[in-house]
Amino acid sequence: MKTLLLTPVLLALVAALRAKDALSLQPEEPDITGTRYMKAIVTNGNLTHGPRQAFPVTVMAWEGVNFETRITFMWRGGCYKDRLHLQKTTEPGKYTLWNHTHIHTEELAVKDHSACYAEHQLPLGETMHVGYLMGRTPEENPEALEEFRKFVQRKRLPQEKIVIPEQRESCVPERD
Repeated sequence: MKTLLLTPVLLALVAALRAKDALSLQPEEPDITGTRYMKAIVTNGNLTHGPRQAFPVTVMAWEGVNFETRITFMWRGGCYKDRLHLQKTTEPGKYTLWNHTHIHTEELAVKDHSACYAEHQLPLGETMHVGYLMGRTPEENPEALEEFRKFVQRKRLPQEKIVIPEQRESCVPERD
């Protein structure tokens, strides 16, 4: 179940990274619009069934301060597409999703890479914390991964739980 929750949160994070309204963004606001690739993910929960494959995520500015994120994910062997809507907050780099997920984004020192941190309130009052390394290209970047490890440490997420998914341009359903 947590894996199913992580996928939309990831996609929303990517959208948050890519969405940009040129007129309303402040200079320190990260540009989250465009296509992004999830290069790593970590959570305080269990990722034994987490994303082993990652697909491009597209973020578009939508209605001024809102962003639409288009995601593709695999779940139980099937391919699914979804659209998530993020709302920008008054703080640069911060967004909300579903009124109970808060997403923070920050650009990393490595060009075209950013880190996202999501706090998702679960139904029983528990909070799931998820970190993502996002890039504008699918290629691996050891420097970006090292910067992400530092980010994960600052957010007090378990470094040993970092997962690096295989990059795929499109989703192909698994056969039974």
